[in-house]
Amino acid sequence: MTGLVIRSTGSWYVVRTDDGQLFDCKVKGSFRLRDIKSTNPIAVGDFVDILPKPDGTALVTDIRSRRNYIIRKASNLSKQCHIIASNVDQALLVVTVAHPETSTTFVDRFLATAEAYRIPVIIVFNKTDLYSEEETRYMLELKKLYESLRYQCHAVSAISGVLPEALTNSLLGKTTLLSGNSGVGKSTLLNTLSPGAGARTAAISAAHDLGRHVTTLSEMYDLPFGGCLIDTPGIKGFGTFDMKKEEISHYFREIFSTSAACRFNDCTHTNEPGCAVLQAVEEGRIALCRYTSYLSMLDERSDEKYRLAQKDL
Repeated sequence: MTGLVIRSTGSWYVVRTDDGQLFDCKVKGSFRLRDIKSTNPIAVGDFVDILPKPDGTALVTDIRSRRNYIIRKASNLSKQCHIIASNVDQALLVVTVAHPETSTTFVDRFLATAEAYRIPVIIVFNKTDLYSEEETRYMLELKKLYESLRYQCHAVSAISGVLPEALTNSLLGKTTLLSGNSGVGKSTLLNTLSPGAGARTAAISAAHDLGRHVTTLSEMYDLPFGGCLIDTPGIKGFGTFDMKKEEISHYFREIFSTSAACRFNDCTHTNEPGCAVLQAVEEGRIALCRYTSYLSMLDERSDEKYRLAQKDL
């Protein structure tokens, strides 16, 4: 029997079969012995084979081939990865410039990883109702920057319950990963898009202006107008995994296109003479915050640096 994983707690999985049955599943013991580098061998979005048991639960016996997936470095095991979701059509990245602030380096790491796995990303700037004039100007600058790189962007206030039609249209009939830092309003956005979801929300910590982890599991929600969202726990950091240093520039669209004019084919865009990328940064044709993000990915030894906000445009 085959089904779709629609919920994951890390140890139990809910699988929906083609005829609509729901099974609480565990992974078959021998399955765990396979050479799987991820901390979670199964992710929401996976199609799996299951073996029902007399008690109404089932065992996952195999995973069907994935069309794609998006991963990040595991937060506590540097040599392993964590699969965020699989078989997705696109990702919806929710960010905030304040309350709390999403660093541009986090955004760029997410975009680069999605680019590596050929997953389109839509950026949603949330909590526009809370921003000061200065914060609003900064948000509009960031929005203009990412739109210039051909990313679809939307500025919204999810708590208002009103979303741009262009945003909802972009989700129609697609499986979309919903991701972002803790506290950016993902659950509020989910409840607005799918009123029956009932996702819990929480206030921001006033002491540190940081988000609290409200979503503690990954789950797929059907959208009333067609399509589905995969909601995931808030991510505080986004360490990249299994990405060769010489390939990183390929996942920054403007750096990759500019690098064609570099003097050396193996240019790292750090200190080489005749580097077209460095010249573009100096001339302001490549945003400094984007270049800083690129450098942070080259030097994973300074992994904590990417958590800091970079406001240099």
